[in-house]
Amino acid sequence: MINYQIRRPHSYSAALMASNTKLILALFGLLIATATVATGYTNHTVGGDAGWFFHSKTNKSATNYTSWAANQTFSLGDYLIFRTTTNQTVIQTYNETTYRNCTTDDTSDTDTFQYNGGNTDFDQSLTIEVPLTIEGANYYFSDASDGVQCQRGMAFKILVRHGNGLPPSLNQPPPPPYVEAPSDPAQSPPVTINGESPSLNNKAAVGGTNTGVMLCLLFFGVTSSLMTLMC
Repeated sequence: MINYQIRRPHSYSAALMASNTKLILALFGLLIATATVATGYTNHTVGGDAGWFFHSKTNKSATNYTSWAANQTFSLGDYLIFRTTTNQTVIQTYNETTYRNCTTDDTSDTDTFQYNGGNTDFDQSLTIEVPLTIEGANYYFSDASDGVQCQRGMAFKILVRHGNGLPPSLNQPPPPPYVEAPSDPAQSPPVTINGESPSLNNKAAVGGTNTGVMLCLLFFGVTSSLMTLMC
C-alpha cells in the first residue's frame, strides 16, 4: 500500500496562521471589552473609613461628606453603601428644598425615601445599600435629632451620570400599588413585610465574575481549536 502525503504550500500555511492570529486577537479584545462592561459599576462606601456617623458629644458629623462626594464619580447602577447605626437615618430625595430644610415634612412619596433596613432598635449596627437609579441631582441627609444632624454636616449632594445605564436587576418597572383584599373570615389575613433596602445586585466589584469565567473558557477553547487546525 502506498501512502500519499499532501503537503500544503508554505504560503498557504503562512496565510492561515496570519488569519488565525488576527481572529485570536479579535476574540481577546472582545473578552476584555465584555469584562469591562460587566464590571462597570461601583459601590461607594459613604464617608470612606469614617462611615455615616454623627458624634453627639462633639455635635459634629464623622467627616465632611460634601468633600467626600466631590471626589467620587457616580453613575446609574452604582450603589451608595451606608455603614452606620440606627442612631442616624438615611434620607434620599430629588427635591432640593427638602434637602435644604433638613426635614421630610410635607414631602412627596415620589421624590423622597427613607431607608432603615428594617431595624428599629436604637444604637444597632446597620448597613444600608442605596441604588442610583435616576440621573442628575440626588440628595442625601440624616434627619435624626429633628434635623440637627443634617444641619451639622450629615448631608451631601451628588450628580449621577448615565455611565453604562441601569443593569437589568434595577431596570424593572415599579410594582403595582397594593390593594387590600376583601374581608373574608375564611381567608388568612395578609402578611405585612417590613420594607428593607434594595438588594445589592449590580455585580459591582465582583460583578461579571461568572461571565468572565465563561468567556475565558470560550477563548481558550477557540484558541486550542485554531492551534489544532494550524498544525
